[in-house]
Amino acid sequence: MKISDDLEKLLPFGYLFLILMGILKDCIFYYQLGINILKYSTITDVLMSPIAEFTSNPVILATIILLFVIHIRLPQYLAKNSGKRIIQKMFELKPTTGLTESETESYYNNIAIKSLALFLLSFFLGYGMAGGYFLNKNLSDNKVKYESKINFGDGKLEQVYLVNTNSLYYFYLTKGNNAIQIAPLGSVKNIEPEKSKKLF
Repeated sequence: MKISDDLEKLLPFGYLFLILMGILKDCIFYYQLGINILKYSTITDVLMSPIAEFTSNPVILATIILLFVIHIRLPQYLAKNSGKRIIQKMFELKPTTGLTESETESYYNNIAIKSLALFLLSFFLGYGMAGGYFLNKNLSDNKVKYESKINFGDGKLEQVYLVNTNSLYYFYLTKGNNAIQIAPLGSVKNIEPEKSKKLF
């Protein structure tokens, strides 16, 4: 069995896994801000969550691509270095002497897929927890920069920190109020985001 066959079979489950990880990341992030994000999300937001996360930052995108490339080549690496103790301990490898060639390939493919899933789980959990924590910390330390501007149609621009947006709502903070404000997209005439938005 070739790695492409294994990946083809697991592709639908892989995307479902990414969707669940995206939901988990958003729930953890917004929970720290006192919001149940699922109440403000559409099915489109949920389905696009992992893609939006990966493409939100060039560094994140490059890291994810590199991670996938490494794990595509990982089965071949494990097969060649399965006799090394450090590799055996890192990936908890078992002897493959009693397996056929196709079963051996499938075994190493499964190891690589499990390793990739663990890395992605760590990424989404860490990103969600760190994002909410550092935003709260910046709020308590008065380090949040309110450089975005929202116009609600009355001609008055309100200085805000734009936390995020989805297909229905803007999530933002106003100076002097640590509670997140939520505005429907239809209520906003225009918005001027800051030139370089940094969460951390």
